[in-house]
Amino acid sequence: MKLTHFFLIFSLLLPGISYASADATLLDLTHTTAALIALIIFISAYSLVIAEEFLHLRKSKPVIIAAGLIWILVGIAYAGAGDKHTAGIMVRHNILEFAELMLFLLAAMTYINTLEERNIFAALRVWLVSKGYSFKAIFWITGVLAFFISPIADNLTTALLMAAVVTAVGAGNNKFIAIACINIVVAANAGGAFSPFGDITTLMVWQKGIVEFTQFFDLFIPSLVNWIIPATIMSFAIANEHPDPMEVSISVKPGGYIIIGLFLLTIVLAVCFHNFLHLPPMLGMMTGLGVLKIFGYKLRRDEINNPDAISSPVHMQLENMDQKLREHFKSKTRPFDIFISMKRAEWDTLLFFYGVILCVGGLGTLGYLGIVSEFMYNDLGATTANIIVGVLSAIVDNIPVMFAVLTMNPDMGLNQWLLVTLTAGVGGSLLSVGSAAGVALMGQARGIYTFFAHLKWIWAIALGYAASIWVHMLLAF
Repeated sequence: MKLTHFFLIFSLLLPGISYASADATLLDLTHTTAALIALIIFISAYSLVIAEEFLHLRKSKPVIIAAGLIWILVGIAYAGAGDKHTAGIMVRHNILEFAELMLFLLAAMTYINTLEERNIFAALRVWLVSKGYSFKAIFWITGVLAFFISPIADNLTTALLMAAVVTAVGAGNNKFIAIACINIVVAANAGGAFSPFGDITTLMVWQKGIVEFTQFFDLFIPSLVNWIIPATIMSFAIANEHPDPMEVSISVKPGGYIIIGLFLLTIVLAVCFHNFLHLPPMLGMMTGLGVLKIFGYKLRRDEINNPDAISSPVHMQLENMDQKLREHFKSKTRPFDIFISMKRAEWDTLLFFYGVILCVGGLGTLGYLGIVSEFMYNDLGATTANIIVGVLSAIVDNIPVMFAVLTMNPDMGLNQWLLVTLTAGVGGSLLSVGSAAGVALMGQARGIYTFFAHLKWIWAIALGYAASIWVHMLLAF
């Protein structure tokens, strides 16, 4: 189904279109053999990405190879046209795009992983589980938390956290778990749509400077509508019963609450860098990461000097242990190490972004995106095109779709850019495979939250999708 849409879009080839970047004028080379091979390579690589769940082949691997091959073909095509400079200029432009995104996400992921290591999320989960709420109350509480946490953290982390709650509370009640997971996916994606930090697509739009930080909040009401309509419908399928209460306890490690404050200050710093200094927000995030590393140094020294600060004194033996023995011995508990949090970043995801950005950028340099832009935004119109972008996000993935839109850079007003930001963010909720949150939860609640369990409620989610677009159009136009 995904490949069919790709073929339909890219088969709409119109001659003679070129468009300019900030550094070079691009040619329409879609009629060349190199361009056709590049398109086939991209479709083949992305089909492997789609089949990741079945092949167990990490999604970054095929697109990294495809990116290299596509740019070889771009270089060949431009050299054959007598232009030996544009390909190099454009690949460097795309690498800069990726570098800003990667460094921003690396800082954010390190903060999230550090908060997890300090038991912030575990404490929240245990608190919810131990309260003895009814199934219906847990359904609404996890949905509300997913909606309001995802704008600060991200939709994937938020969905995993909330899903851990519903699977613990609803053990043995598969119907509740399935519906609650659907609710979490929709809420997390909707919450991420009205914040630059909530989703990769909103982050890309913000870093591009198209929508200002505060303007994203205009999407709050449409995003809320997108979640609240299917949530209300699905809530009638949940019995008002109470699970057995669970008596568990977990405490936040020292420094956990301070790190929350540092994370919020880092977000403020990134916004200030962008809005007032007109510098990339990535610079503010990396500066905040440096502050976290300094605070992490203090935590580490405190735990080394105070063995009681962690659960086992074995780490003290490691500090004085012979180097040879240390290579073969690893304690279960060790002093805080910020580089472990950095190591646990989603490197497969970050490298996937590299591959996608360079693949789409290469196809754009060959002229494909100019053709698609001409058809979608000139022939169909901006509103129709942006609604289609949301549907494609559920079938393909919102990251390459949004990057393609940003690369095409159609002439649209702010309200249309907000519309495509909304649809790309929430459109992935239509299918369980349409967002990182949905894919992750299918693994976490394997056999319970499935593609077909989600598909059963697609009509309710589609109602929310249509209503959110209508509300945005009502408020913005």
